[in-house]
Parts: sequence; C-alpha cells; structure tokens
Amino acid sequence: MNSLSPFDTISKTAAATTKRTLLIVDDEDGPRQSLRVVFKDDYNLLIASDGNTAMEMVKQSKVDAVVSDIKMSGMSGVDLLGHLKAIDPYIEVILLTAYETADTLRQALRLGACNYLNKPFEIADIRGAVAGAMERRAFSEQIDRNSQQLHELQNELQNQKMLEEITRSRGEIYASIIHDINGPLTVISGFIQLMNQRIGSATRLEGEDLENIKDRQKTITRQVTNCINISRRYLSFLRQQTDSNAAVGVNQILADLIELITAHPCVHDNQFQIHPLPEDIVVRINGTDLIQILLNLMVNAFQCTSQSHRVELRCMVHSEPLELSGFLDGPHDQLTNRENFQNVPPLLALAVTDNGPGIPAGVLPNIFNAYFTTKGHAQGTGLGLNIVRRLVKEAQGAIHVHTKVDEGTTFTLFLPTVRDSGEPAPSI
Repeated sequence: MNSLSPFDTISKTAAATTKRTLLIVDDEDGPRQSLRVVFKDDYNLLIASDGNTAMEMVKQSKVDAVVSDIKMSGMSGVDLLGHLKAIDPYIEVILLTAYETADTLRQALRLGACNYLNKPFEIADIRGAVAGAMERRAFSEQIDRNSQQLHELQNELQNQKMLEEITRSRGEIYASIIHDINGPLTVISGFIQLMNQRIGSATRLEGEDLENIKDRQKTITRQVTNCINISRRYLSFLRQQTDSNAAVGVNQILADLIELITAHPCVHDNQFQIHPLPEDIVVRINGTDLIQILLNLMVNAFQCTSQSHRVELRCMVHSEPLELSGFLDGPHDQLTNRENFQNVPPLLALAVTDNGPGIPAGVLPNIFNAYFTTKGHAQGTGLGLNIVRRLVKEAQGAIHVHTKVDEGTTFTLFLPTVRDSGEPAPSI
C-alpha cells in the first residue's frame, strides 16, 4: 500500500480547510439524506429540518450556500430566504419546489435567490446549481475583499495626504515666522547701525547724543518684543489657540509703524506718509498682527518698482456696512475674505496706496498665493501677502485691492472696531 508523503498530507489538509459550507434545509428526512449523499464529499455539510434551526446555524457558522425546500411546515423557504439575506447578504440560496407558481418565483428572485429548481431534479442539475452558487459566493467575497482593500488604501492615502498637509502647513508656518521676524530684525539692525554711527569713538555720552541713544534703545526693545509676540502668535496657531478678545488702538500701531518704516532699507529714495486718525479707535485684532499686515503692505508698495515713487497710508471710519455687491472681482479689483468678513459698523479702513507701475491683470488673481512673487530672489519670498490674507481672515476682516497698470495700486484693509459705548464711530 502506498504511503502518503508529507506534501500529500499538507495538500489534503489544505483542501479540507478550504472546503466551503453547504446548508441543506428540508422538513422531510428523505430529501435531506439524499442531498447529504450527493454533496458529502464536496462540501462541509450542515443539515436543518426547519427554518429557525437553519437561521441559528447561519448565525453561529459561516455558511456559503443553502439548498432549501420552499414548502415546509412553519417557516417557508421563501421566508427563510429573506431572513438569511438579512443575516448574511452574500449567502447564496437555491430553492426547491414541486409546486412552482409565478408569484413564488418572482418573490424568490426579488429576495435574492440565486437559483430555483423544480422537483424531481437531475443530480447533475443540483450539482451545477450548487457549484454556481459557490462560485457566486467566492466572487462576492473577492469583491468584498477588493472593496475593503480599496477602502484601506483610500484611508492610507488620506492619512498620507494629511501628513503631507501637516508637513506643508508647518513648513509654511516656519517660513512665515522667518519672514515676519525679519521685519523687526531689519529695524533692530538699522537702529544699531545708527547708534554705532552716533556713538563713534566717543568715550562719553550726554545731552542730545544720550537722549538719541535712549530713544533708539526704546525702539529696539519694542522690536524685540514684536519678535517675541510673533513667535508666540505662531505657537498659538500651531496649538490652534486664538485670542477672541484681541484689540488694539490704531494710532499707537501707526506710530510704531512710522518708526519701522523710517529705519527700513526698502524706503531708499522713496517718499512715504502715514496719516493717523484725528481720534483714536480700537480695532478687533492682535496688535502684532496689525503691525505685520501694514508693514508687509508698505514694504510691498516700496518694492513695486526700483524707480523713486510715493507710498501713503490713510485711515477712514465707515459708520455703515460696506455694500459688498459693489466690490466686483475683475482685472483691476479683488476682494479677499468676502465670506467670513464681519461687515458690522463701525468699520476701520486702512488704505496703503502707491503710484507705482500697478499690477497686471494676469498677476492679480495670484498675489495672495503662498510663494508667489514677481520680485527677484533676493527681494521676495512670496509669503508677505499670503500672511496678510491669513491674518486678515483670522481677524474677520477683509482686504480690497484696486490697481491700474501705470497708475498704481491701493490695498484697503477693513477691520471691525471696538467701541466703549453704543455710539457709532465718527466718520472721517
């Protein structure tokens, strides 16, 4: 007698474990035993004499296909079909009957029967029907596996996309920190140079020289504080913290801005003027953020051309809401943060105007995009206006750009204000 090799044993074991399960349901013992004899070597068999028993078997074990008589005492085969599909939508059910009616056939197909055989049937027919049911079950499982794998892949891609977005956002934040701190550091560097020139080789300071150095030191201290505030602002942004109670007086910010611009190397031979409000007003924005917005707009205005030109900052208070329908985006105009703008009076308008070359219509839609710049590599990073847009959005403000080639550009910042009383702010 030939003995089985270890490989044969493994093959038979594997074949046994991969056998699919067939459930036979009939309330008569004869048909049950006949079908058991037909399929006992091909499948793992479960036998049930009624619908309730069949349902419990399907709940407790994985059943691939069911052969069930339609006419049974208690629960009919059609009713059983509906219950089985509710337990396992992928289970395949073959119904057998000696009393076929059109209504029964339609109901069985509607409930998802995969086949329908009349009694008496040929063994080849029932074998073919069960084999087909098992193939359908295998196909359904493969589709389900593919769907799960696709879902897992989509989740993995989404997670990867989120990681990339987080990395990109952090990269932009770090670049923004460097960009924003560069302004105060430029002022600090300029004032230190002025102090060194003033001191020179003097061994002693008094009178006007001493007062001048004291003023410069105060300015440097404020700019160091600005650097600290900028770093704290971005740290809060990373932690998703916001200060909803932030507010600042405008005229003090404009006074600080004058010092910043006066010492900034971008001024060169250009002219500039900043017009404060006749009566100070408080706006709903962090003071460091407002300085950064205005500084970025002013520096951009100075750098719009290498030719000598003029830059001005003017303020106006609106006692009525803006008519946003009048701000139409086009080749000369663009309004940013229209959707989130808190258009509630009184509103402060800060307009930075230059008489430079203007912005071409093809460039205007891109000016607030990160890293977009028309300046040379040494002059611009493409982050200034992107930072402006983000800070304006956080403050629930809006910014309008009006430009014409060869005539100049005006950036108008609109911010909600804070009033001590319910009286409207005076219009200027």
